[in-house]
Amino acid sequence: MKTLTQYMGELMQTMITVQGDTAFAQEWQASVDLILTTVKNGNTVFIAGNGGSAADAQHIAAEFVGRFKKERRSYPAIALTTDTSALTSISNDYGFVRVFSRQLEGLGREGDLFIAITTSGNSVNIVHACSEARKQNMKIIGLLGNDGGLVKEFVDVALVVPSTITAHIQEIHQQIYHSWCSAVDDLHG
Repeated sequence: MKTLTQYMGELMQTMITVQGDTAFAQEWQASVDLILTTVKNGNTVFIAGNGGSAADAQHIAAEFVGRFKKERRSYPAIALTTDTSALTSISNDYGFVRVFSRQLEGLGREGDLFIAITTSGNSVNIVHACSEARKQNMKIIGLLGNDGGLVKEFVDVALVVPSTITAHIQEIHQQIYHSWCSAVDDLHG
């Protein structure tokens, strides 16, 4: 069993690797630019993931629509993981692989943004959603882990946390999306 010190040490080492990676920093800035452009233009940010990443999708959407730290206007963001009627009917009728792509087919428009969250980079339903987002001429940010997997090939911006430890990937994803929320909060001073 790992001690807390060992666990935190592994996490910190991954964070240091990400923090020192200039290519990652450039991708992060590109992701911020895409998010800010999307919301400034009145378009919608759609977010999806599975399991813990589904919770992250909901967290991001809540911060954009509500607020992070500062009082500001609300921005349109939808977690595709929250409508139980859509999730269950689409899964029943089309299979779980289409659960997010079918929602983007009906809701997504050119100028919108899709944030694809997958720690493996290979979640099949996220791959299908990215394909549909491309058909809708949406921009795509991948919040990924490992080597970025299949999803990396679909995205405009790939934020790949270089780890195979799911918990550490998720912990760093949270730091990244909190930085996005801060940028959205600062949009209007």
